[in-house]
Amino acid sequence: MKMSKEVDLGKESIGRLFFMLAVPAILSQLVNALYNMVDRMYIGHIPEVGATALTGVGISFPIIMIISAFAALVAMGGAPRASILMGQQDIKGAEKILGNCCCALIITALVLTIAVIGFHTPLLYMFGASENTIGYAQSYMIIYAAGTIFVQLTLGMNAFISAQGFSRISMLTVVIGAITNIILDPILIFVFDMGVQGAALATVISQGISSVWVMRFLMGKQTILKLRMSNFRIKAKVLLPSLALGVAPFIMQSTESILVLCFNSSLLKYGGDLAVGAMTILSSVMQFAMLPLSGFTQGAQPIISYNYGANNAYRVKKAFRLLLISCLTYSAVLWLLAMVVPNMFAAIFTSDPALTEITVWALRIYMGGCLLFGAQIACQQTFIALGNAKTSAFLAMFRKIIVLIPLIYILPMFIEDKVMAVFLAEPIADILAVLTTVTMFVLFFKKLLRNMDEEHVEEAKQQTQLEEKEA
Repeated sequence: MKMSKEVDLGKESIGRLFFMLAVPAILSQLVNALYNMVDRMYIGHIPEVGATALTGVGISFPIIMIISAFAALVAMGGAPRASILMGQQDIKGAEKILGNCCCALIITALVLTIAVIGFHTPLLYMFGASENTIGYAQSYMIIYAAGTIFVQLTLGMNAFISAQGFSRISMLTVVIGAITNIILDPILIFVFDMGVQGAALATVISQGISSVWVMRFLMGKQTILKLRMSNFRIKAKVLLPSLALGVAPFIMQSTESILVLCFNSSLLKYGGDLAVGAMTILSSVMQFAMLPLSGFTQGAQPIISYNYGANNAYRVKKAFRLLLISCLTYSAVLWLLAMVVPNMFAAIFTSDPALTEITVWALRIYMGGCLLFGAQIACQQTFIALGNAKTSAFLAMFRKIIVLIPLIYILPMFIEDKVMAVFLAEPIADILAVLTTVTMFVLFFKKLLRNMDEEHVEEAKQQTQLEEKEA
């Protein structure tokens, strides 16, 4: 089978493969974190109105997460399935998934654009906007929503580039957009005096350029899986299994919006706009924390999915072990930085003394459970790479919907410092989620490897018998 010129997912050393795929993915995610945070960095330092403007833009973040979640629903389910079919040598089947997913992303983008532009004001109030911040939130959201099609195609289709092993190409998708955004932000915000509107416009233009890059590659000569118009006709048997597998990433991202709604409403009640502003910074830091972990999983996913499709238990096991060690190491380092130098993170987003003060102590609480969070990410994303839609969906709901959201409202009833109680919900939920996820994964993975080994032995036996007959 034709393979990426960069890697051979079925034969090369697991360690080398993981390094070659994960490093570009991690760099992509780090750049992407900067990409998403650079607007806030500039906005937070706008003279006189920076803190209020930052809070306003932060309130629009849940809606942005919902838009991104729909891209994850389609692509993060479709890409692993495409990798599995590639491992089974079924290129045509993988291309059908690619075409169906692309068509679904375009339709989704059109629906979301109409919905967000039509209902952005009530949505922003629902997510914690006040009379002081609503104007900034509206200015940012309307422009961002107009570029939804670019967001969907960039995030959604880039996953299929990574799934083929073209790690450097997928990294360039992010880098091109990030560099464009970083250049345009100060020009539009300060030189042209567009404020938050300039930040939003810079993001839309950047995503537009990235989407052109992605689509040109997938329709070009270098790609293994090619976008073909014949595959754009949506078929339920092709698209629905991808959507089922994508439910977990969708829940993880979309519930982030509900989560921010719960956090912001409680914090606005107990601590006012200042506490909501601190939450904006905390969510940005958490986003930065999660994206490199996502880079590790993006590096491991093609290896795990491809070799699972090829029924190679040894390579699946080794790839997961490397993923787990890498994720745990990173989350431990991040936890240490959050505990020792929280002021470093706060200074990135604000110079306001009052906002800095609340952010520093809140960050230590909020990030308290991330020490072992890498284990949850590694296990949960491997469920997806192996095509286990039901378990991954349950785990995605467990942490946020079943545990975290109730705790946001329950803990202030028993703790005198209400604002601290709200922030404390996060580490408690993280610890419970890690314990649950790891336990379920160990049981599932042992059974899976045992079944794969048995199937491999049987296949080898049948092949030997066939060769003996031919002889």
